[in-house]
Amino acid sequence: MIFRLPEEEIVFPNPGLAEDDGLLAIGGDLSLPRLLLAYENGIFPWYSEDDPICWYSPHERCVIYPQKLKVSKSMKQVWNKDVFTVTYNKAFTEVIENCARIGRKDQPGTWITAEMQEAYIELHLKGHAASVEVWLGNKLAGGLYGVLINDVFCGESMFSLVSNASKTALIWLCRTGKFKLIDCQLPNNHLLSLGAQMISREKYMAFLKP
Repeated sequence: MIFRLPEEEIVFPNPGLAEDDGLLAIGGDLSLPRLLLAYENGIFPWYSEDDPICWYSPHERCVIYPQKLKVSKSMKQVWNKDVFTVTYNKAFTEVIENCARIGRKDQPGTWITAEMQEAYIELHLKGHAASVEVWLGNKLAGGLYGVLINDVFCGESMFSLVSNASKTALIWLCRTGKFKLIDCQLPNNHLLSLGAQMISREKYMAFLKP
């Protein structure tokens, strides 16, 4: 059953009632209180331009345990040579704009609509979202951004303008020691090759608790 969210109240149904594909509800808005409530309960928005807001809570979650990240031999060489410079929260808007512009290989168009960008920039300004930027010289070469829920980094998207830039961002994030879990939401072959694995919603929810 797919629930329609009431406009006048910021609530979500039990995430365990999501459809097999993880779709839980439609409607509502991308206000800061609603987004925070969603992420605190393992729910995230994912929809295309001109569609209603769709809220998902997969029964299984794709995650990376930072200490289990797989780094290839060639990537270790890139890392050790200090090819890139990495910063944290220095260019959030630029990162999300690049993620929206480049999109995902397996999806037509972008799900990071102008409305989504505005909402997540607001989350960032309030201290609830962060970015990792990777620079080649003084030019932005890649990066990623996500939402911060206690010790979990809820990854939203990443991009590369230069080969290995987004991998560098992920390695840096995993090696900061700031997070117990990197949430990747949904699996793909690239993430699985980096050591991502599937865990149950219940196990994931335990990580979200303070």
